[in-house]
Amino acid sequence: MCLILFAYKRHPKYKLIVAANRDEFYVRPTEQAKFWEDHPSILAGKDKEAGGTWMGVAKSGKVGMLTNYRDPHNIISSAPSRGHLVSDFLSGPENAMEYLKSIRERAKEYNGFNLICGSADELNYYGNYQQEIQPIKPGIYGLSNALLDTSWPKVVRGKHSLEKASQAEQIDVELLFDILSDDSKANELELPKTGVSLEQEKMLSPIFIKSPGYGTRCSTVLLVDSKDQVYFTERTYDLLQFTHRTVHHQFGV
Repeated sequence: MCLILFAYKRHPKYKLIVAANRDEFYVRPTEQAKFWEDHPSILAGKDKEAGGTWMGVAKSGKVGMLTNYRDPHNIISSAPSRGHLVSDFLSGPENAMEYLKSIRERAKEYNGFNLICGSADELNYYGNYQQEIQPIKPGIYGLSNALLDTSWPKVVRGKHSLEKASQAEQIDVELLFDILSDDSKANELELPKTGVSLEQEKMLSPIFIKSPGYGTRCSTVLLVDSKDQVYFTERTYDLLQFTHRTVHHQFGV
């Protein structure tokens, strides 16, 4: 994922509201979200190149979400795939705190990452650039390719839009997808400096990214209500063909 917006314990009906975009190279093979054959309790998309995922839920109630930390000058070519940080949590026996403590012991093996995991009742954040496990308190949050709530333009804009959307009694899923489709670029004076060129910073600055070889591959809306019903909707895009496909899953945990 490259942008995760979420409202945690801020709505009277929904304990967790997530609106997220995954940005990736168009040529990287990907499977749309479904229940995995090898782990039937996991609902997630799958990176067919490395086998992990960027976001998923499990019938146990576990939730896992991941973004990369952008630091092009500190890349480990032999690092393990970060997508397994999510899938291993969803499929494993540990609770979030146990799992994150085990990840912290080997976090330097990975390229930069941010990991949110837990459940709609107890969420935690850990990034290997922050190196501290942080319990998530009720609130509105945004996570892109820096630390949690770093005030990049897309994060600030997305959080503001999510806060407005989450004030409604009934959450409008299409409105959340509208928020995720915002392709407006940030002003150059507002751009972060992450080690890529100014042209790349501008290209990467929208909530929804479009470029010839890289961009937003899918958008996901996840709702978990007070009765532990999970509503998972994923929209995958073929930007070359200007088409999209939507899947929806609903189940109780």
